[in-house]
Amino acid sequence: MGFAEATKEYREKIEAALSGYMDSCGAPEQLRAAMEYSLKAGGKRLRPVLTLYTCNMLGGDVERALPYACALEMIHTYSLIHDDLPCMDDDDFRRGRPSNHKVFGEANAVLAGDGLLSYAFQIMLDAVKADLTENAINAARAVSLGAGVSGMVAGQVIDLASETAENTGIDELRFIQANKTAAMIKAALLAGAYIAGASQEQMIALGQYGELYGALFQMTDDILDVVGDFEGMGKTLGKDEAENKLTYISLYGMDRAKDLASETAHQAVEAISIFEERAELLRELALSCLSRRS
Repeated sequence: MGFAEATKEYREKIEAALSGYMDSCGAPEQLRAAMEYSLKAGGKRLRPVLTLYTCNMLGGDVERALPYACALEMIHTYSLIHDDLPCMDDDDFRRGRPSNHKVFGEANAVLAGDGLLSYAFQIMLDAVKADLTENAINAARAVSLGAGVSGMVAGQVIDLASETAENTGIDELRFIQANKTAAMIKAALLAGAYIAGASQEQMIALGQYGELYGALFQMTDDILDVVGDFEGMGKTLGKDEAENKLTYISLYGMDRAKDLASETAHQAVEAISIFEERAELLRELALSCLSRRS
């Protein structure tokens, strides 16, 4: 059984919780509609599933981890809304349908992203208030770090800058991958681990896996921008080259990029060897990323 099939129960739990949060959010109807349009557009729910899976793998209470998982998905969704804006990547499609700003207008898309981001932190603060422990505080802090100025936002800034900068190379690319993509995946793993009361050794291993899997995910995303299709990816392809994006393909070419992706997948598997058979699904996730189509 693959990762998606094995974690179906987690996805169902996340969908129900997200619906509950949106029902009680108190936002004006036009704001809620824009928020829900992107939040409920589908997607793999990878980050929240990783939070719940990691928590359960380490013997923690999945229900206690659920608010942080939902917050992660809201933050991820806000980042996609803003990423598609004309001032960023200027993409008309996301997950196979018109981007948020194409439906609701640019101003409302910005506000929908703002709403999801701030609501995510409200949800985590409510969870911390109800469970005032060091582990709960650390879980919220892990999400904050992954999303913030030394995480996802930092990666996005350097990614945009690389389109027009000269003499960009592997150091800049690694920074982009580590922050734009991997930081939130690492945060998802660490949040679940904190709620479960993981040891320092376990936290280090999961952090390394998150960094490597995040880099791998971005590598394969870059590859699919060249060889993928709209049906699988649900967004406009071929934009990396058109916008002079810094990728492993632009630096090394397709064949070397695929080799590096394979090497990174096996490094990710090795990083979680301390968990032995308990982490089988994380191993499956890393290796299957090499053949993903969406």
